Amino acid sequence: MRFKVILAMVNEKYQDNVIESAKSAGATGVTILNARGEGIHSQKSFLGLTMETQKDMLFFLVEDYIANNIMEAIYEAGHLSEHGNGIAFSLNVDRALGLESQMPTMEKDAKDRYF
Repeated sequence: MRFKVILAMVNEKYQDNVIESAKSAGATGVTILNARGEGIHSQKSFLGLTMETQKDMLFFLVEDYIANNIMEAIYEAGHLSEHGNGIAFSLNVDRALGLESQMPTMEKDAKDRYF
């Protein structure tokens, strides 16, 4: 099997919708880390203190053939077309270990999709 990792930094208010949408599109799990993003625009300040926006970084390890569907689901659910709502991208994975518990589900999904 070929895998991709999808990394999505989303606003907290959209996190649950993004996760549910990704799962509906075929993701079997997610790892969530707290993150702080800094983009092209400077951070807002209040009385000399920088106001940092915290976002959650979502990691999805998915099969290659469903990665685009999951990316589209994340884009829509996270409102990523709107300024400041986050970013998502995917990377190829050379090797993945420890997926034994998810393999039956992945194999069934692949069979259902292609046969």
